[in-house]
Amino acid sequence: MTKTGMFSRVGPALALIVVLLVVDQIVKTLVELYLPLQEMVPVIPMLALYRTYNLGVAFSMLSHMDGWFIVTMRLVIVVFVIWMWKKTPKDRNFAHLGFALIIAGALGNIFDRFLYGHVIDYILFHTQTWSFAVFNLADSFISIGAACVILDELLQMKTSKDTQKD
Repeated sequence: MTKTGMFSRVGPALALIVVLLVVDQIVKTLVELYLPLQEMVPVIPMLALYRTYNLGVAFSMLSHMDGWFIVTMRLVIVVFVIWMWKKTPKDRNFAHLGFALIIAGALGNIFDRFLYGHVIDYILFHTQTWSFAVFNLADSFISIGAACVILDELLQMKTSKDTQKD
């Protein structure tokens, strides 16, 4: 008998999504209220806060596209991830956690688009000669969620190989 993962159940997954959405929106509200626009505020070497607005998707891609196209695209992605969540076996713990994180991050950025007309980004990794794209907590949820899904796939492959050897 396989063990059902916590986030394969609707209640815990939905609770995590709501908590992450609330945290994301509180942080973005604080950023809007207290962080100067497009001024670097150093936190530690190589990390700064830098409020900017993203009209596109990750790394400002598609910023020339209509806002409704981007919202629709993100909603389609959320629906697809929900479909994957439902189709994935319930014992795939990291995959279900990853799907919840991806949904929370996508919804966080969709809320920004509805509330402000753009996404609020504020985290900047940099050196004196290089800087990574400015991003936000919701983007981090999406990235960590994708990493969880990939990790789950790798663990599943290892388990399948171990089972075949027996």
